[in-house]
Amino acid sequence: MKISQRAQAIDPFFAMEFGKHAAALEAQGHHVIKLSLGEPDFGPPPAVLEAARTAVDGALPYTGALGTAALRAAIAGFYQREHGIAIAPNRIVVTAGASAALLLVTAALVDAGDEVIVGDPSYPCNRQFLSSFGAQVKLVATDADSRFQLSSDSVRANWTPQTKGLMIATPSNPTGTSVPPGELRAICDWAREHGAWRIVDEIYLNLGDRDGAGRPPQTVLAADDGAIVINSFSKYFGMTGWRLGWAVVPEVLVPTMERLAQNYYICASTLSQQAALACFTPESLAVCEERRVEFARRRALVLDGLAGIGLPVPVPPDGAFYVYFDVSGTGLSSWQFCERVLEETHVALTPGKDFGHCGADRYVRLSYAASADSLREAIRRLGGFMARLGGEAG
Repeated sequence: MKISQRAQAIDPFFAMEFGKHAAALEAQGHHVIKLSLGEPDFGPPPAVLEAARTAVDGALPYTGALGTAALRAAIAGFYQREHGIAIAPNRIVVTAGASAALLLVTAALVDAGDEVIVGDPSYPCNRQFLSSFGAQVKLVATDADSRFQLSSDSVRANWTPQTKGLMIATPSNPTGTSVPPGELRAICDWAREHGAWRIVDEIYLNLGDRDGAGRPPQTVLAADDGAIVINSFSKYFGMTGWRLGWAVVPEVLVPTMERLAQNYYICASTLSQQAALACFTPESLAVCEERRVEFARRRALVLDGLAGIGLPVPVPPDGAFYVYFDVSGTGLSSWQFCERVLEETHVALTPGKDFGHCGADRYVRLSYAASADSLREAIRRLGGFMARLGGEAG
């Protein structure tokens, strides 16, 4: 059977590969601490589970391809309440996870040969979607000085007549860092002035640190109403396996998104959509905020722990639930480090190779979406590993 060139060009998702290895070790009876995947350990708020139980007792027919009117209106209300941004519900496209939102957007915008600027490191699946539709993805190297994010200077320096768009994630996976609001505005202004589209992945936006007045980070839509936003119920609302996300798109793009959704997957899960309505009650939002604060506590625990065992974090994260730490001082590549840590200490991490070329051998991603007790034990095990490495070097 001949496999398509498109499929052959896609690299494995190494976080999932390490997850498979971790599962094999568990099957052998080992206690593996999984810090390789970004999956909150809390699950959804209780009201969401109750809403799902109620929905199961009724009919669950297809919904419209863009999602139920009730859920689209609820998402629009969330933007108004949390960010002070008025968005017409008809601009919101409910999708089968954020991945499906990106699928629709890339199918709608990308033609073969289009150049798209993406930061390096970045979430691998984002660029794989772009490449699958024929985009020439230009990975632009970032570093600690730029918070591992694109800047207006780097975008301008890498712009060519073939550039048709750019993709930014803020806060970022794998680094947990955000683009400063002024910088994000400047990047979007430049792209818009040059007739290019802007996709902004805001999956972790509401897990970002609050400002001094307690306000959440602002959506890009406050600066660029024409930007295309990708978001999800997986992270802030803890609904990973429910496979539910959304996109906010300009009105002119809505009919295209609808037509594509009808053909690609008909609609998002009806059960998930009905249950997700319960995310937006005051009680559920309070639960999500308590969990966000708990993630901040876990972050502090991990940052202190890594510093204490000699694994530096060049840029402390300000959102998401990831820490990107430097293993170059160990004498091991990130891949070697992750393999040995998994085999010898049964802690699953993700090597930088998953996220691009820049710093791929130097950095490792740790997800602190696990429990505080698991994180403490993981730091203890990593500390023992680092001590043994020191002994080997001596």
